[in-house]
Amino acid sequence: MNIWVTEIWRAWRASVRRPGFLLLATGVLALGIGATVAVTTLIGNTLWRPLPVPHPEQLMVLGQLSDSGHPGGISPHEYQYLDKLDGVTSLGLERPGSTVNIAGAGTPAQVPVIYIDRGMLPALGLQPVLGRNFDVREDRPHGPPAVILGHGFWQRSYGGDTRVIGRSLRVEGLPRTIVGVLPAGFNTVLGPGDVILPTALPPASREYSHNGTVAIARLASGADIAAVSARVDARERAMYRDMAMGGNWQKPRFGAGDLVSTVQRDARPMLLLFLASALLVLLIALVNLTNLMLLRALSRNHDAAVRSALGASLPRLMLPALGEGLLVGGVGALLGMAFAVIGLTLLQGFIPAEWLWGGRLRIGAAAWVLAFGVGLLGALLAAVLALWRSRSATTVDELREGGRSGIGLRSGRLGRVLVVAQVALAAVLLCAAGVFMHGLYDASQLRLGFADDHVLTFDLAPVQARYPDVAAVHDLSQRLVQQLQSIPGVTDATATTNLPASNGMVGQLQTSPHTPDGREFVSQYHGIGEGFFGLFAIPLLEGRGFTSGDVRGSEPVAIVSKDLADKYYDGRAVGKMVEVPSTGDEFRPVRIVGVVGETYQRGPLQPMQPVLYVPLAQMPDPVMTIIRNMEPLRFVLRGHGHPMDWQAGVRRVLAEVAPEQPIANLRDMRGIVRQTTQNARLSLWLIGLFATLALMLAAAGLYAVMAVAVAAREREFGVRMALGAAPRRLLGLVLRGGLIQIAAGLAIGVAIALGASHALAVLLMTLLGRSNAFDPAVVLGVCATLAATGLLACLWPAVRAARVQPMRALRGE
Repeated sequence: MNIWVTEIWRAWRASVRRPGFLLLATGVLALGIGATVAVTTLIGNTLWRPLPVPHPEQLMVLGQLSDSGHPGGISPHEYQYLDKLDGVTSLGLERPGSTVNIAGAGTPAQVPVIYIDRGMLPALGLQPVLGRNFDVREDRPHGPPAVILGHGFWQRSYGGDTRVIGRSLRVEGLPRTIVGVLPAGFNTVLGPGDVILPTALPPASREYSHNGTVAIARLASGADIAAVSARVDARERAMYRDMAMGGNWQKPRFGAGDLVSTVQRDARPMLLLFLASALLVLLIALVNLTNLMLLRALSRNHDAAVRSALGASLPRLMLPALGEGLLVGGVGALLGMAFAVIGLTLLQGFIPAEWLWGGRLRIGAAAWVLAFGVGLLGALLAAVLALWRSRSATTVDELREGGRSGIGLRSGRLGRVLVVAQVALAAVLLCAAGVFMHGLYDASQLRLGFADDHVLTFDLAPVQARYPDVAAVHDLSQRLVQQLQSIPGVTDATATTNLPASNGMVGQLQTSPHTPDGREFVSQYHGIGEGFFGLFAIPLLEGRGFTSGDVRGSEPVAIVSKDLADKYYDGRAVGKMVEVPSTGDEFRPVRIVGVVGETYQRGPLQPMQPVLYVPLAQMPDPVMTIIRNMEPLRFVLRGHGHPMDWQAGVRRVLAEVAPEQPIANLRDMRGIVRQTTQNARLSLWLIGLFATLALMLAAAGLYAVMAVAVAAREREFGVRMALGAAPRRLLGLVLRGGLIQIAAGLAIGVAIALGASHALAVLLMTLLGRSNAFDPAVVLGVCATLAATGLLACLWPAVRAARVQPMRALRGE
């Protein structure tokens, strides 16, 4: 044992005394470990993070299936037919809300709201930390007004006072009794909600609109989710069949799906792409480390052969390399964890909040186990492989062939093979990354169809008790717009139900508008004030814009986006009619008076959707009620100077026009637009980072092999120069050998990338809406980049070969 410790200690001391190899090897390993730990930590905080409820694996989403087979929304009418479903122990309903106005808990404010029925908390397996759940009467129309507080809101507004139960909170101008306080994890399950209100559905609801409504059920012990899914579909189809509803009502499919997978669905493809990229970088790093360890072992060949000839046993010959592997693995793991911590700290501010469900990135014990497991195991395996390849060091051939350089001429073949493998892996990653980066860059640079400079926006949800209908809301908005235009520096102002770009609800009604001949179309439905198009510089292509005469009582009018006009009206929409939702299942005819340019409502990564614009003053009360329950009004100001300089003026105007009306989200429009491209920019940055790491690792591996190869052939180069070879010929000889390895690696890597193009195309369609996974420009760029990088990596060893002194090289033997 003392001999083992002595040999390992000597190997460590030798490595520290000449730290070049140690720094290079641990740096290479740390880059791979750091990237992998950072990505797995990100995935662990999203895809693998359990929901903060008891037995989350039993939770299901029930609803209409999308084209991809995932359950989505469900209407209140459909929800009623899921009662007492076999295989389900409890069932609850959640309706998304936006904000509500509250008073009685400090300064009047707008706060996030969600709506649940009294079955939701039992379905989630949660109990209020104070008070109780809604009762039967409170969860019915016109029942006792009750409210449950979110845990964070309770802490902020009431200081965690346990005597809050029974107090009154004014919500939308009406008093509600506080009956409970939810546990801390609830908001991360369903979304942000400072106050929770009952859905208050009638016993026999006739509402068919989904509007983001979600049904969540808890699976009974021993029940099968596939069987429950089939029962859900059978019940809903039977319900529509009994109602004798034909046409589109026979087409939807219903089912059940795992809640965790549904919540994580949007983040999953991109995170898995990050994981694949990080694992490829780790593989390149391990190949590079193996190459470095091989070269290190080859440098000891002559010494090992001498020791073997003097009687040293095989374990004694292996101990220095294994000891060095332990040192490289341990230090590489520690350095990799440092890289991971730094990377995650930088990433925290860029990661979408919905990916983390309100939490923070934390490196757990599993990440440390992963780092040291990969580091130590990878380094030791690399050392063992290097020892196996250099086993000829104990032979007489090595003594005869090797010189003072310690490296035989036939050695290093495996090193060259590993370089080819590194270049091939780097080419695969760079080709895939290049395609994604090209698409992401195009998306991030795409013009969204409107001007976002010098624009300030804020949210205002008119208190429903004071502004109960469209007329009152329109009157308030007109008075506010007139006064907002008087703020110094402001030139234009208007109101709208939807901004031209947003990450929130996007104003799509469940009941689709249709042409007079009955063709339905899915479109955005936006109520806008006068001057909206001019403020956002959305071009009017045909017809006219809205005027002050487009009010209730005048002819109902609408303006459509160009894509809608082209698809449904053959490009001649002005003067035509469109049927839009009015009251219940009724529609009303509206005349199209103008056509405007298209906008990317959900950002450049989402398909452009047609938009139907109507004057804010002409919106039907039932439609406005639906929109008000989902989103506040947006007021928009444009002018000169920095938009945030107008905040004081906005608050002054609001105090004059509506003194008790709170507002929220005073923001620069450019910040909102940046949110729509946040995922694209994050993906572009991370994939670019992985590609850069792959390029650096491939260059480092090539440089190391070429440098050692030149050292091994120093006598050969000396002989050549003594016989009259020109330095430039030796330079070309070394460069040619390196370029042959690069070319072989590129050929293999591009072939693999082309073979995997189908799988890449599926991922591209999911993430970017494009299916072209083969981009000749990207392939040529990758080949040129790797060739140039490899050429630079070979250049210095080639220059050293060209500067060999013949007499010095010959004396070395």
